[in-house]
Amino acid sequence: MVPARAQSTVITDVTVYLRGQPDPRWQPGQDVVIRDGVITEIGADARRAHPELPRADGSGGHLVPGFVNTHTHLQQAVLRGLGEGLPLLAWLRCVGERTVAATPEQTYLSALAGGLELLRGGVTTVVEHMWPNRSEAVHDAMIRALNELGIRVILGRGLADRADASRRWGLDPRLMQPLPEVFAHIEELDARLRGSRISTALAVPNPRCLTPEGMAAAHEFAVRGGKTVSIHVLETTTDEEMCRLHAGRGAVDYLDDSGFLWDRTLAVHCVNLDAHGRTVFADRGVAVSYNPISNMRLGSGVAPVLDMLAAGIAVGLGVDGAASNDTQDLLLALRMGSYLQRVTRKRADLLGFDDMLRMATSGAARALGRPGHGPGIGAGDRADLTLFRFDRDFACLPVLDPGATLLTAASARVVDTVWVDGEPVIRDGRSTRVDAELLGRQLISMR
Repeated sequence: MVPARAQSTVITDVTVYLRGQPDPRWQPGQDVVIRDGVITEIGADARRAHPELPRADGSGGHLVPGFVNTHTHLQQAVLRGLGEGLPLLAWLRCVGERTVAATPEQTYLSALAGGLELLRGGVTTVVEHMWPNRSEAVHDAMIRALNELGIRVILGRGLADRADASRRWGLDPRLMQPLPEVFAHIEELDARLRGSRISTALAVPNPRCLTPEGMAAAHEFAVRGGKTVSIHVLETTTDEEMCRLHAGRGAVDYLDDSGFLWDRTLAVHCVNLDAHGRTVFADRGVAVSYNPISNMRLGSGVAPVLDMLAAGIAVGLGVDGAASNDTQDLLLALRMGSYLQRVTRKRADLLGFDDMLRMATSGAARALGRPGHGPGIGAGDRADLTLFRFDRDFACLPVLDPGATLLTAASARVVDTVWVDGEPVIRDGRSTRVDAELLGRQLISMR
């Protein structure tokens, strides 16, 4: 296991997306001082007061907070392209068979590949939504990979208590285990992961997979432990149809009546969240993870993000699993997430760079237990940062507006350095911890 290492350094002479009032702004010629993984000072020539600290040359670069990917399934990184063209339920059955058969070694390589792709795209924190799985060895393999990468992780441990092989009103029984066993496993993981960059959460496949009694138990466990609960909600109309058929009410009310909506609930997708649902979510403090590319890929639709924001719902950005995206490219999700909302409203002046970066860095902060994390970079922040160098790709040049360039043209090619806790886990576009060439050979051999 590679230990987490909070580090100290000074990033010199860099253009910073600096937190300000009322809005962040680009500020050139700044030194960013990091001590023990925390930003302690930002200013011109701040390096002079800290001659003992190592330097990282930021000249010519643009520094932003690290991206927070609010939803993915890293086990799917070895399933890219699987089930292409299938609607959601058929696609789930196809992917589900591979999930049941997943081995620890496959899980390890998949998580390593997907996580490295996230880091190379500027993501410093990921919310991993694991499907329920009885195998502790599979979970250990996931943790091993994430720990080696050095990325910050909110690891959703899957759970469900209603079995249905069709997945329409429950989950594949082969993936289930009693909730007390799941809770005990999470507590064991908490003890093992204390002091690392990995914390645990609860991951619920959808409203159909938990009984009211299961929701009550999961809610009590999550609140007691201060944990996030990630749950797919209304990705298609199936949640609504099945909840009305079996529970006599819609999906949002089914969750709400069971006390399963509160300010640590992260509702994923919400493509079909109507006005009533938006009101309930806003009242309960529920956050939403917007996953535009997977929603396009599976033909699910376009989430009403502008209506959610207008209702006061916090919205974060996600890429979803690599079997439904099929990349882990949050920069692409940043761009498409904006463009989709523009085309549905037929307006080009919606969700510009400032809005989308806020969504991609702090949109769901409260639900993730990070309420003090805001847009832009400021003293006191954890040093989870991404340095872009647009001159790494001629397609981004000349830079007339850094924010516009990031939103409309940037790719992982322009990600130069990624720091987590002040540790450069990506330098010059390459992992400092993982041998990408060896990983590539291992992935090829899986075919």
